Amino acid sequence: MGSLYLNRLSQKEREALIEKLFQSQKEICFICEKTIDLKLHKDALDIDHIVPTKLNGKDDPVNFALTHSSCNRSKQASDLNIARILNHFDELKNNISSENRGPNLDDILKSKSGSQYEIIFNKQNGKIKYSLPEIGNNQIFDLPVYIDALSGFEYFFTNLPIEYLYHDDKINPRSIGENISKLIHEFYLKRPQLHISLAWIDLNCPKTKVKVFDGQHKASAQILLGVKQLPVRIFINPNPDILLTTNTNAGTTLRQVAFDKSVQRHLGSALYLDRIDRYKTDCNLSNDNYNFSERDLLKYFKGESREMKRYILDAVRDSITHNPENKLKDYIDFGGRGKDRPLSYSTIEKTFYSFFIFQDVLETPINYRLEEGGNPRELEKEQILELMNLIAEEIFIGKFDGDIGTSQIESKIQKGENLPLPHIRAFRMSKEEILYNWLRYIEQIIKNYFIMQGKPIQESKLFQYKFPEPLWERIKIFIKNIANLPVWINKELSSTVFGGKQVNDYWQTIFETGKSSQGLQVLAEPIDLMKMIKD
Repeated sequence: MGSLYLNRLSQKEREALIEKLFQSQKEICFICEKTIDLKLHKDALDIDHIVPTKLNGKDDPVNFALTHSSCNRSKQASDLNIARILNHFDELKNNISSENRGPNLDDILKSKSGSQYEIIFNKQNGKIKYSLPEIGNNQIFDLPVYIDALSGFEYFFTNLPIEYLYHDDKINPRSIGENISKLIHEFYLKRPQLHISLAWIDLNCPKTKVKVFDGQHKASAQILLGVKQLPVRIFINPNPDILLTTNTNAGTTLRQVAFDKSVQRHLGSALYLDRIDRYKTDCNLSNDNYNFSERDLLKYFKGESREMKRYILDAVRDSITHNPENKLKDYIDFGGRGKDRPLSYSTIEKTFYSFFIFQDVLETPINYRLEEGGNPRELEKEQILELMNLIAEEIFIGKFDGDIGTSQIESKIQKGENLPLPHIRAFRMSKEEILYNWLRYIEQIIKNYFIMQGKPIQESKLFQYKFPEPLWERIKIFIKNIANLPVWINKELSSTVFGGKQVNDYWQTIFETGKSSQGLQVLAEPIDLMKMIKD
């Protein structure tokens, strides 16, 4: 966003401001922290807001910084404080690129004067004691020791300066990924660390390193933000092989790396409801007053407008997904890694929710036409749910066998196993690249119906218009007819058309021409939507 303050300055006043910032920043660029030469860089300098005005930063000299123009153009965050931190991380990556690896917690610690000292620990009578004389702290810390009920490992909690922390690259050899930028932004907004780092010590040594083996991304983000000490849970004399196995399983078989998308949507929905309550409280509205719009919420919480928009859409997705009347829900694998159910949650998002949910905020009040059944968001949710239920009834309920599941279906067909044809049909029709295409045809049928009725619509809000019964009848007939195509139960196509994952365009070609892109006849004839909506 531009600066009204800067735009009003004369050339002389602007030069004076540059000189002032130049001196206060000790003649270095705010982002890259490298030298600025006012003569050599005269036409290659920018003045920018440190905290963006859209995040309530002041349009005032106290919030200005001087940067190289190239640094400002290539910055990875609008907030210059975060941009400077990310630039430091990029430099770190470049410095170790010759080692053919990415940075880890050890690199971050050493760049901030960490990992310097080992510690003498004294454990007796259920307590552990230590001191930190190397940094001038002669206090004796006396902490209780706990026992993990399942592993039997002893441990304690403490808060250690980074000078005494080391990275265990054997138990945790992973590099720090690009999502470090998201964690930096999260902690910069003063949101707390929800998971402390895990470390271990060996008391058989006179002095021992405190080796961190879990939580390196969160630890690194905080250290890059300037945190000088971190809370840690420290295991005492554990079996390192058991820790290695545990950490490996967490990232492989248990896949505890991140929440799956459906959980993320649920959390977003909860945050949306929280923002509504905060808005009503701050605006002195009664509990039953919803005479404000999604747009009003976005404007009110302008410092987190991007997040607010996501919370609103998460709430729409979550209310459909977890509606107790959702019949399709039983056929969705929310973790995305199982072999029992035909649809992944990711597929649901990329098709139903991507196609049919309006992806922007609404200007109409949240309670607009609610009592008469014409509220746009409620109509959208109800009609997407109705479509899901129609598909569940025609394709999955009583047809897809959860005991058979989805594992190696085409391989089993090729080996001659006698799988139920309705199960094969449900499995094939739910493949993402296939579902993507025939759901698009339902979208076209709906649009065409309104056009033929002479009703102007906004296509991006398609499901916010009330579908009359004749339209629902067309949709039902189409779903029935598409499901009855012989291709879904043609076992001879198992090793060719259904032999592996295809792209969306592959099936678009088949539906439009009847043939695959390799010329193989798949359908008797191309899809004719007018025929497909006739009973």
